[in-house]
Amino acid sequence: MSEATVQATTVQEAQTVAGRRERTYGRGKRSRAAALGLHAGLVLATVIAVFPVLWIVFASFKPGYAQLSSQITLIRDPTLENYRSVLFDTNFPRWFLNSIIVAGFTMLIGIFMSATTGYAVSRYNFPGRRGLMWTLLVTQMFPVAVLIVPIYTIMANLGLINTPVSLIIAYCTVAVPFCAWLLKGYFDTIPRDLDEAGALDGLGPFGVFWRIVLPLSRPGLAVTAFFTFLTAWGEVAYASSFIQTDRRFTLAYGLQQFVPQFNAQWQYLTAAAVMVTIPAAIVFLLVQRNLVAGLTAGGTKG
Repeated sequence: MSEATVQATTVQEAQTVAGRRERTYGRGKRSRAAALGLHAGLVLATVIAVFPVLWIVFASFKPGYAQLSSQITLIRDPTLENYRSVLFDTNFPRWFLNSIIVAGFTMLIGIFMSATTGYAVSRYNFPGRRGLMWTLLVTQMFPVAVLIVPIYTIMANLGLINTPVSLIIAYCTVAVPFCAWLLKGYFDTIPRDLDEAGALDGLGPFGVFWRIVLPLSRPGLAVTAFFTFLTAWGEVAYASSFIQTDRRFTLAYGLQQFVPQFNAQWQYLTAAAVMVTIPAAIVFLLVQRNLVAGLTAGGTKG
C-alpha cells in the first residue's frame, strides 16, 4: 500500500471520528429554548416549594390584627411579641422538651434495633429469616388509623397511656421495619471478607458488627437517624391518642392548642411553627453529607 493511500485512509478515519463526536455533541446539546424552559421550570418549582415556608416566617413577625387583615403583605408592623408570648406565656418550652425526649430516644432505640436486625438478616441464614423479612415489609402497608386502636389497647393494658414511653414504642413500630430494610440493603454492599478477617483476628459476631461493619455504615445510619427523628418529631395521630394532659403534649400536638374552634391565634401558631423546624434542620445539617449515599446504597450490586 502506497504512502498516499495510507495518508488518505488516516484522514478519512479522523474525519469519521470527528463526525461521530459532532453528532454526539449535537444530540447532547440543548437548544436555547429548551434550556430556557428547563431553567424556568426549575425556578418555578423552587418558588412553589420555598414560598409557603417564607410566608410563615414573615407571618410569624406580624401582630394578630395583621394576620387577619384582608391586605396581602409580607411584613406589616413587625414585632417579636409573638415569639415572646409563645416562649413565656404558654407551655411551649415543656412541649419542646417532651418532643426532644421522645424523638431522641426513638432515634437511639430505632438505630440500635434497625442496625442489629438489618445485620442479622443480611449476614445470617436462620429459621424464619424469610418470614421476618416479609413481616417487616407487610407492617408498612397498614395505615396509622388501623394501628392506633390495637396499640392503644396494648399501652392501656401496660399502664403506659399518657407517658412518653407509649409514644417511643409506637414510633419505633413505625420506623424500625423500614429502617431495618434500608440497613439490610446497605450491609449487603459491605464485603463479607471483612467479617471473615475480623473473625480471624479474634472478634466475635458482635465485635465484627460493632468494630468493623458499623463504622463503614455511617451513611446508612445517618438516614436511619434522620428518618426516626422526623417520625417522632412531627407525628400527631399517636400523640393525640395516647397523651391526655397539657404538660405531656409533644410539639406537633401542642401546636393545635393555638387554633381552637372559635379563636384561632395564628400569630402564635406561625411563631411556634418556625421554632419547631429548627431542631429538624439541625439534624438534617448534621447528617446531610451522608443522606444521598445512604438512600442509594443497596440499589445496585456488583
